[in-house]
Amino acid sequence: MVGSSTAPLVLLDGDLKVIAASASFFTAFQIDPAGAVGEPFLNLGEGEWNLHRLRSLLTATLSGAADVNAYEMDLRSARLGGSRCLMLNAHLLAWGDGAPIRLLLGMSDITDARASEKLKDDLLREKAILLQEVQHRVANSLQIIASVILQSARKSQSDETRTHLKDAHSRVMSVAALQQQLAASRLGEVALRPYFDQLCLSVAASMIRDHDQLSLRVDCDDSAVDADISISLGLIVTELVINALKHAFPGGRQGIITVSYKAHGPNWILAVADDGVGMPTDAASATPGLGTSIVEALANQLNARVRVNSGHPGTTVSVIHTRIGAIESNNRSGKAV
Repeated sequence: MVGSSTAPLVLLDGDLKVIAASASFFTAFQIDPAGAVGEPFLNLGEGEWNLHRLRSLLTATLSGAADVNAYEMDLRSARLGGSRCLMLNAHLLAWGDGAPIRLLLGMSDITDARASEKLKDDLLREKAILLQEVQHRVANSLQIIASVILQSARKSQSDETRTHLKDAHSRVMSVAALQQQLAASRLGEVALRPYFDQLCLSVAASMIRDHDQLSLRVDCDDSAVDADISISLGLIVTELVINALKHAFPGGRQGIITVSYKAHGPNWILAVADDGVGMPTDAASATPGLGTSIVEALANQLNARVRVNSGHPGTTVSVIHTRIGAIESNNRSGKAV
């Protein structure tokens, strides 16, 4: 049985001498079968097997004190072309009382597997370095773009153009905040509370002059979402907060904008609420703008719906995702959930 094994196997006696070995063992490690039987196993080849740790493990197995299971060792031999990584398994064979002690030693060469794993790890490290460099360049580029836009806004003689450029500056700065927060996350998921905190700080720094007059608050549970979902949520928050800052507090009115996110299983609600003047009543002012279109498009990507409630005071815009709503949306588009 030992001799015909396709995997390298060696049968040893109580003195760690070779009783029998498989042809695959002799072939794999370039050992002459004629001179191996009856010899100490640790003396085979050019002495590459004579390792103190291996001797201790085999001796402990012979005494019944241990089993060698999936033990990895490096076998260094110039004859074999350098270092080979082996996985060893050794088990004491019980033949009954008074029977001679026998030890069955099996091994497999995992050199190629370990080399592949090392190559994969090296590629992942290289990818992480490249990604870090890209993120650094993106952050710098966004800062440059935001500065150019802001300079153009200051030089513009048109109030309308200046307003549009300032809106563009705020959006770029918000995207920069998104990028910074995502770059800081090394995991596959993004915790939403610190993410929204950082986003609101960025928006407030670029759009609120008097923080005693207007303030942003975050009321978020401990939810975490995939990075791609967090980007959409962050853009929605940015648009809704910018919209509230522009329209909810005219004439130097004081107020608070609250960003909240609550999840229950697959269902969640993202809401941006203000205590401002509420929704306009005239048709011209109520016409949806670019920000509204962006929020609607992003909500559709998330299989969510947008609900607007005008209170006294204030306005609350909610983006609502429910499992039933997601199933209905995907069924209409032919997608499986």
